[in-house]
Parts: sequence; C-alpha cells; structure tokens
Amino acid sequence: MAKSDPLDIDKLTVIGWHECISLPELALKDFAVKVDTGAKTTALHADEIETFEQGDETWVRFLAPDIPGLPRKRCEFPVHTERDITNTSGMPESRIVIRTPMVLAGRKWKIDISLTDRGTMRFPLILGRRALRRRDIVVHPGRSYLVSSKPHFGGPKP
Repeated sequence: MAKSDPLDIDKLTVIGWHECISLPELALKDFAVKVDTGAKTTALHADEIETFEQGDETWVRFLAPDIPGLPRKRCEFPVHTERDITNTSGMPESRIVIRTPMVLAGRKWKIDISLTDRGTMRFPLILGRRALRRRDIVVHPGRSYLVSSKPHFGGPKP
C-alpha cells in the first residue's frame, strides 16, 4: 500500500459551495460561481464559440458570459485541448478547453476551463474538482461565500 501524505488540517482553506472568483485574462472579476466537487471539469458559459488557426496553433474565439456590472468581452485563447465531457444531462459532448489563471481566496493558479452553453444555468461557471485538487482546499457543502464577499450584483441569474 502506498504511503500517503498526512492531512494537515491547519493548512486547509475552507470554501463555500458558492464563491466569487476572478478570471483576469477574461476580464471577469469577482463573479459568483458554483463549486461542484461532483463535476470533474470547470465549465464556463460562452457564446459564439469558433476555432481558427493562428500560426501553427489552433485558437478559440468566444463571447464571455454576461456578468452584471462588467462589459461583455470577446476573448481569444490558444486551445489547450479538446475533451469529451459529460454534460449536466449525462450525455458526453466534445468541448474545447482553455487554460487560464483563476483567483480564489487570494491565491492565483492556472486551471482548465471547458467552454459550453450554460445559458440556462444559474451560474455562468461551475468550478469542478480538478481546479481545486492539490491546493489544500475543501468545500463546506452547507455554507457560501466563506472566502469572498457575496456579490451585490453579478450573482446567480434568478
């Protein structure tokens, strides 16, 4: 049996199942997201998703989600990969994945984000467990906004 690292509870950051994050390269600052450890992959709502070639790389162009108080922005990123991801209906779909920095709880690191139509969902982004692993973060399933302020605007759609 492999020896695992002992869990140092004092080093864990406890976050709520709703938090605010920032995606600086997408110009999305302090917006509400749903943290879902049942989802492997982080998914961001995007409209008008299209790929194009730039040099010898495949890039993606898309319209970032509409966050109240923030201007809507057209983004361009290199495609990190394309993955088959099971959607909320349990059906596999091929999605483009980008890699970009995220800020949560005063910390910044790069995460993979799949682009998809989440227009009918309450939150423009679902933060999956791959984005949190090896970061000493645990999720309190009954609490929200433990490391961020509840947004006075830009929260979930009604």
